[in-house]
Amino acid sequence: MHINYKFYGLLALAPILLWSTSLFMRPDAPDDTFTTLTGRHIALKNLRGKPVLLTFWATDCPSCIKEIPDLIALYRQYHTRGLEIIAVTMYYDPPSHVVAMSAAQRLPYPVALDVDGEHARLFGDVELTPSSFLIGPDGAIARRYTGLFGLTEITTLIENMLQG
Repeated sequence: MHINYKFYGLLALAPILLWSTSLFMRPDAPDDTFTTLTGRHIALKNLRGKPVLLTFWATDCPSCIKEIPDLIALYRQYHTRGLEIIAVTMYYDPPSHVVAMSAAQRLPYPVALDVDGEHARLFGDVELTPSSFLIGPDGAIARRYTGLFGLTEITTLIENMLQG
């Protein structure tokens, strides 16, 4: 009987190869639909082909408030080229506070409420704010940030996504 050692050697390496390739696989963003403060429905599946920056925030979160000028700048710089930004408030944030802060900050991008925590659950049980997800045009999550994102890094990633 002839034993094919090459075959069994490759078979023994299969779990390692599968594990190492999974490190480079990017999970798809959940098939989620958001309702904005203005009543507009935004389905992530309808944004395929565009980069999307989804950020979970709260009106009482100092880091979230600190991040707003960067989000506004990114939106103004890249929205006409295809970037979409969606800000999603946490379930515990009173809607009246969200409406007031959105108006006071003059947020140019859509803001959605997560009144029952379902959006946060779909994105891996988001609990800390800010938590942001940069979703590529292919619908895969390219980066997840817990806390403030690095403006230089995210700008480079967005530029690369917009250039194809």
